[in-house]
Amino acid sequence: MNLFQALILGLVQGATEFLPVSSSGHLVLVPWLLGWNDPSNAWYLDPGDGFQMAFDVVLHLGTACAILAYFWRDWLDLLRAAFRAARDRSLADPKARLALLILLGTVPAALAGYFLEDVVESAFSRPIAAAGFLLVTAALLAASERMGRRDRQLEHLTWIDALLVGIGQAMALFPGISRSGSTIAAGLVRGVKRAPAARFSFLLATPIIFGAGSLKVVDLILAGGLLSRIPVLIAGFVTAGIVGYLCIHLLLRYLQDRRLYPFAIYCVFAGIVCATVALIGLR
Repeated sequence: MNLFQALILGLVQGATEFLPVSSSGHLVLVPWLLGWNDPSNAWYLDPGDGFQMAFDVVLHLGTACAILAYFWRDWLDLLRAAFRAARDRSLADPKARLALLILLGTVPAALAGYFLEDVVESAFSRPIAAAGFLLVTAALLAASERMGRRDRQLEHLTWIDALLVGIGQAMALFPGISRSGSTIAAGLVRGVKRAPAARFSFLLATPIIFGAGSLKVVDLILAGGLLSRIPVLIAGFVTAGIVGYLCIHLLLRYLQDRRLYPFAIYCVFAGIVCATVALIGLR
């Protein structure tokens, strides 16, 4: 992998991790469309290469740092409230309840990641699957805009809401299903306003992204020859982090008074184009 590829993939990860268009799907489809996964190409990226796995970890840690940088005050308040709730054995504080709901919402993705690991990994080797799942994301976004009254705030969330949003996050383990898209859509269906649904989506993503990254740190350490590729790793990490931070801010502002239909249209277009390219054998 060279510096140019690192910058492009960092840009893709940072933008699509938080915009509801699927980062995992784009990280499968972009190198495939550009021919970077073709052994005959001088820019060949070997999906099974140890450095490639390490680079993926670095990209996700970059976006995880973007979430913490943007929501550090929220997380500080949530942790303080959680400690007070544990001390006082009371969930009277809305922030303590929110911390518990985030923990509860993380469970479905954690279980799915453990039990469906082999199925999910096989999907990452099939661009046609990622293209098809983009259409699923489009359907989720469009359907959520037509359902629910959207008059609830974060303090109105229940444990059922948290579990359903968590199931949406678990679905996003498959490349092409957007984590932010599926979780925001689940929140909208449950009647949560767009901006609060997005905020809960991002807060919910924090532990799962850090957890998945931590589990792969061993792969990062064991991958050989990393010292000589530090510039590439830094480029991907910094690009993913900066772009991710900007996209969190832009999406939260966008959802104050706008709908998800443009993202659904994009997913339909990208899914159809990539599926067509795969089916007719252009790549």
